[in-house]
Amino acid sequence: MTVCHASFAIQSDTRPTFHDVTAQVEEALRGSGIRDGILLVYSQHTTCSVLIQEASDDVDYWGTEYLMQDLVTVLESIVPRCRTEGQYKHPGPRHIEAARGRDELPAWSLNTDAHLRSVLLGRSQAIPVVDGALTLGEFGRIYFADFDQVRARERTVRVQIVGE
Repeated sequence: MTVCHASFAIQSDTRPTFHDVTAQVEEALRGSGIRDGILLVYSQHTTCSVLIQEASDDVDYWGTEYLMQDLVTVLESIVPRCRTEGQYKHPGPRHIEAARGRDELPAWSLNTDAHLRSVLLGRSQAIPVVDGALTLGEFGRIYFADFDQVRARERTVRVQIVGE
């Protein structure tokens, strides 16, 4: 049995962003040489998720696929965007003090909604690998979602493949 690791970076924005990372994940699989096994796509970031969904043929003015924007709209009704201090219990005064110790702006901690959305949707997806291919189905795509709207930054997508 072989275990392979890969990672690549993506850039988020100051709004929910969705990156179709299917091609990069398939490239990692090809580079592993594994023909049969399981592949894990993982976010180490607690405000991000990994999703499997079909591609939407339409995009809005910001380039967000309609299906992903529909997801944001639904999530907004379940977990409203954190707009003001005290809207959610988190971040509390201890957290803000700890953030200042890391040279972070206090406003960067007003991302509770992103943390909650990530918990609801999950931070990883496991995909069977059969005959050297991902079993995503006819329309399946892998998306890396970043729900943090307080600042843009570089994110790391991790891939681990186990198999033969």
